[in-house]
Amino acid sequence: MPNLCDSHCHLADPRIHADLEGVLTRAAAADVGPIVAVGAIGAIETDRLTVELAEHCEGVYAAIGVHPHDADACGQARLDELRALARSPKVVAIGESGLDFHYLRSPAVAQEQALRRHLELAASADLPIVIHCRNAEQRLIEIVREAGMPSAGGVIHCFTGDATAAREFLALGFYLSFSGIVTFKNAQALRAVVPIVPDDRLMIETDAPYLAPEPYRGRSNEPAFLPRTLQTLAALRQTDSTSLSALVTANAKRLFKLG
Repeated sequence: MPNLCDSHCHLADPRIHADLEGVLTRAAAADVGPIVAVGAIGAIETDRLTVELAEHCEGVYAAIGVHPHDADACGQARLDELRALARSPKVVAIGESGLDFHYLRSPAVAQEQALRRHLELAASADLPIVIHCRNAEQRLIEIVREAGMPSAGGVIHCFTGDATAAREFLALGFYLSFSGIVTFKNAQALRAVVPIVPDDRLMIETDAPYLAPEPYRGRSNEPAFLPRTLQTLAALRQTDSTSLSALVTANAKRLFKLG
């Protein structure tokens, strides 16, 4: 099987970083790679560590930003630090940014302001944007329409919306990335969306250490588990895993401009 790109994984998370060598070794054994490591969660130190890992690990790339949970911290000083980090050739995206109106750990107004700032940063850095969206699809679509998509494009990571949201995101130019959630028994509505995504807009991710697919649900997720999600996507799209692996990896390489 061709190598399978994990387009969204939090390698700097302590649950993964504590066994980083083992995680990367198991990923390689499962033919998973390249890996896009996403910072964004917590303080700027997470982004710094993510970039450092990308610069020192072959086949690992970085995305940097401020998660919507932490949107209150997305001030000018933080943005200036992100802009400096984005100069690394191993930084391939801005994010994850977006809107999370389910938890509202930062006020909606702060999240919307941070999203606009990330869209501006992605545009100025000529990098794609990685979007987190939960219970906020229509508002996110409105903001992207107002602010404009970065010319380098973007991806809705861990897509969990319905077919209507999928079509609107696709019309804006987004890729849609599916996580281990699609393997869950209660994810029938999400599974129905998988076949409607065009071949050239489909991506796959772990979001590790979160959202381990069945039969690993409840465990700390890692890139080596990604082929299980691939198998479910292949079945839903009535294709074989080898062909789908090549397709989703080519899409990730195109969006993130991976060598």
